[in-house]
Order: sequence, then structure tokens, then C-alpha cells
Amino acid sequence: MSHFQFQTVSNIISGLGSIQELKTIFTQQSYKKILIVTDAGMIRHQLHLPIIDILDQIKLPVVIYADVQADPSEAIILQAVAFAKSEQVDAIIGFGGGSSMDVAKVIAILADPRQTQPIQALYGVNNAKRPRLPLILIPTTAGTGSEVTPIAIVTTGETTKTGIVSPVLYADVTILDANFTQGLPAHITAATGIDAMVHAIEAYTSKIKKNFYTDMLAKQALKLLHKNLKLVLKDGSNLEARQNMLLGSMLAGQAFANAPVGAVHALAYPLGGHFHLSHGHTNALVLVEVMKFNMSEAKQHYAELMQCINPFSQGSIDGLSDLFIDHMQQHLAESGLTLKLKDLHVPKGHLEILAQDAMLQTRLLQNNPRELVHADALNIYRAIYE
Repeated sequence: MSHFQFQTVSNIISGLGSIQELKTIFTQQSYKKILIVTDAGMIRHQLHLPIIDILDQIKLPVVIYADVQADPSEAIILQAVAFAKSEQVDAIIGFGGGSSMDVAKVIAILADPRQTQPIQALYGVNNAKRPRLPLILIPTTAGTGSEVTPIAIVTTGETTKTGIVSPVLYADVTILDANFTQGLPAHITAATGIDAMVHAIEAYTSKIKKNFYTDMLAKQALKLLHKNLKLVLKDGSNLEARQNMLLGSMLAGQAFANAPVGAVHALAYPLGGHFHLSHGHTNALVLVEVMKFNMSEAKQHYAELMQCINPFSQGSIDGLSDLFIDHMQQHLAESGLTLKLKDLHVPKGHLEILAQDAMLQTRLLQNNPRELVHADALNIYRAIYE
């Protein structure tokens, strides 16, 4: 067995009602004031109130920053950091989807009064250093896996995103409680569920750091996601299925945090940057065409994943890998998501720009099982245009 390294969050709490563990977490040490980082939708639907109630019970002051937006900009993060510093908070709760959790990660570093790094120094791999404030992450969608990754994605320009990747961003505690995912619109449930599947698939086919441990996680994640996405789309009130989706998303997050994602994400990012489509939706758009492109190098892995989700499937490696792609195509068809760029009002003349931007994602492309060049990226965008 080849040498590998695996890192993850040190404390994961999973189960319906597990939010109550916050009482124990916050009474084990002396805190003065907690910051909840979330978005306006969470506040509007009052999903944060159980957390407020718990903090009130233990008489711990709390303030809320609720201006997080999808694809959070550097300006939003700096605004949140300034708020955290002004309130003199000493612990951070990231509550929401991937954007809220990513922002919370960066705030935990920059709002620490002992921290001297500016945000520009954090960008890239292993540049973010301690100290940071205590950090708890509570996802409300089953998709991004951000609650167990050392990654925060920041919109740094008009259409560009930059990653902060460092073990410092691993949370101290992650809480998976599906009660917070109830009431999610079907299109968000679908997009985030597909996103989690992409994480599992790309971790399993990752070129450089794929290993025994990440393979195990990716397979178990895909089993849970494949079975339960259909259930939650059929009945959004199925809490058992929603908890399984959260668990599957988390396992996929652990997998790709250690065996990084590839061309699906590299081609998805420009679509999100230019046209402000959700990350899960953009992954769904390019998934099947990237899988077809990768087939020559990844068919053995696709065949193994097919037998993972259906142990009774039989056939040649080529046949099983084709069947696996067909299964993913079926998930996309059942998702209700719009899957053609033309229908999303992406100008055809913009495909060249998207391809150019995709080639800038070298951090991701190096992980892809097959080398992808500009012409390949352009052909993939053309294939999903209409």
C-alpha cells in the first residue's frame, strides 16, 4: 500500500437533534461572545433560532452576521471581519451552506486579535497560519462538504475565484443535524446532492493523492447519496434520508479534502464566476461530459463505483463504466435542473472565455485523471450548450 496522509476535523457530531451538543461544547470553556455567520435566508426562515435558544439557556451572548451571499466576495469577508472585531467575539459558528461556512473559516483567522496576516496573504495552499478563533460549522445543505474541508473559496475579482487551502481551516467541531435541512427547495436539494456526488467521484478518480482511505470514504458517500437523493427529492420531509444525505456529503467532503477534485470543478468555477450560477448547478452541468472525456483513464474507477452503488451489476469494465455514466445522467435528468447553457442564457460567444478561465484552474486540473487542454475544455462547453 502506498504512503499517504489523511487529515480531517477532529470532532464530528452527527444525528437528529445533535445541535443540543452545543451546550456541552460552550460550557467546557469560558467564552464571552459568539458570532453566528449566516445568510439572510436563514434568518428569514428563522432556522437559527434553535442555536439562539441554546446560547440563551447557557447565558452566552451572541451576535449575528447575516450578509453572506453566494460566491462571497473579499469585500463581504472583510466587512464581516470588521464586525467580528468590533463585537470582540471569541468563537465563530458557521451556519448555512458552503458560502456561510467558507466565510466563517476566514473570519476565524482574520478576526483573531493575535493574527497579523492580511487576507491577501492567505490565498493559495498552506499560506494561512494560526492563530485563529474557535470554529464550529453547522451545514444546512447536504452538498458542499465545507464543514470538513480545509478550503475556503473567495470571489476575488469580477469573475474570478481564489482558494484558501490550509489545515488551519479545519473546524474544531462539525455538527450534522438534518432538522436544519428541512424545507429546502427541491432545486437546492438536487444541486447540492449532485455536488456531493461529484466530490465523491472526483476524489475516487483523483490523480495524485487518491488512496485507500479516501477511496473508502468516497464509496460509502456515493452509496448514501445515490440511494437517498431520490428519496429526499420525492419527499423533502423524510428526515432519515436527509440525515443520510448530510452524512454522505460529509464523507465525500472528507474524501476530496484529501484527494482533491479535478476537471469537473475546474470547468464549473468559470460558469459560477461569470453567470452567478450555484456551485452545485455548475458541477451538474459539466459532470457527464467531463466523465466521458476522462473515460479512457478512469473507466476502471467508474466500473468500481458502479459495482459500489449496485453490487449486482455485471459486465466488462467498459460496460460498467458506461452504465455508471448512465446512472449519473439519470440523476441529472431527475434533478429538475436546467442542463443546457443556452437555456441559462449563456451567450455562445462566451464559451471561449470560459475555456480560457478553466485552464487557469491549475490547482484542480493537476488532479484530473486525464490531461485536459484548452481545446478539450471548449469542446465540453460546446457539448452542453444546446
